[in-house]
Amino acid sequence: MTFHSLKKFRFIKYFVIASTLIQCSQTKNIAQSISNPQLEFLNEYVIPNKMIFDNTAVGGLSSLDYDSASQTYAAISDDRSEINPARYYTFKIGIQNDKIDTVIFQNMYFLKNASNQLFPPLKKNKKGSVDPEALRMFGNHIIWSDEGLREENSRDTILVNPRVFLADRNGDFIDTFPLPKALHSNAGDWGPRNNGAFEGLTISPDKKFAMVSVEEPLLQDGPRAGLKDSSAVVRILKFDLKKRKVIAQYAYSVDPVAHPVFPPSAFRINGISDIMYLDENHLLVVERSYSTGSLRCTIKVFITDLSNAEDISKFNSLKNENYSILPKKLLLNTDTMKMFIDNIEGVTFGSMLSDGSPSLIFISDNNFNPLERTQLLLFKFKK
Repeated sequence: MTFHSLKKFRFIKYFVIASTLIQCSQTKNIAQSISNPQLEFLNEYVIPNKMIFDNTAVGGLSSLDYDSASQTYAAISDDRSEINPARYYTFKIGIQNDKIDTVIFQNMYFLKNASNQLFPPLKKNKKGSVDPEALRMFGNHIIWSDEGLREENSRDTILVNPRVFLADRNGDFIDTFPLPKALHSNAGDWGPRNNGAFEGLTISPDKKFAMVSVEEPLLQDGPRAGLKDSSAVVRILKFDLKKRKVIAQYAYSVDPVAHPVFPPSAFRINGISDIMYLDENHLLVVERSYSTGSLRCTIKVFITDLSNAEDISKFNSLKNENYSILPKKLLLNTDTMKMFIDNIEGVTFGSMLSDGSPSLIFISDNNFNPLERTQLLLFKFKK
């Protein structure tokens, strides 16, 4: 989710409380230690707000991916073509002595629609708009996701299905992947919630499959995550990249919202903000929780096992159905880090560290909000 609504809540709370590709060589090593991995925090690097690159505003960075061949990172901006046209960036992350010390932007690419035109600004053309949220590099291509739009009010109903795009590295359109009925946006209680659809995306190590995660429960599947014991079930879709179609869906239960809200009726959320393949049977899952009245987000990182995952594709609605939930194991809870953690929306394995351990890097989306920041958090993935 791009916290479009979070922007105003972030301002409010200041007054209230006066706020991947995994390369195959790395994957083999990681898979050997999947039973008991650990993360060791190394450092934080903040990309300045109001940074301009190639005549565009750098912000809203909602994904992170690494190409080891070129040692280049990529991140999509969730700007809905309102500041500048929808786009993604490539850049270098310099790591010295196991610390991030430089970030050097290299290229900016505009993303194109099916007519290979720039996406129009949301305010001028809602039906033609796009809400970019996730991106992974794939050979000479990129795969990126769009959350779509659900706007229902007394004057109008505007529904735009979420999408998964295939494009070349220049951002030029190649194709979109068909979606199952459960993901089609219909008026009423059916389809994705607004701002709660395709937030996470990952490609399998053998490059045959892609996984796309829905951030919050579909309207027909059940309620959103609440406080205490009120977890929520979301879907993770598996795509065959050659056939360009969904071949399976899995049910995943996100934790309850991490902290109470103030006031009690204010905005709160917990959902999946990104996913990443560790090996063919394991995913890293990032859950991002936010509560109005708290300055920081709570990020929980889990490992989930797909070995015996049940395909729930036959259920267009999960209500009153019996199905299996993916198991998950906690790897990190940022509340234990005793530091400010912003709106983490992307994760990737990066370059190898000095001792040969994989680096794991998270990135936060600053929502183009001066009260937020674009954080890069560097961890050691310990075997």
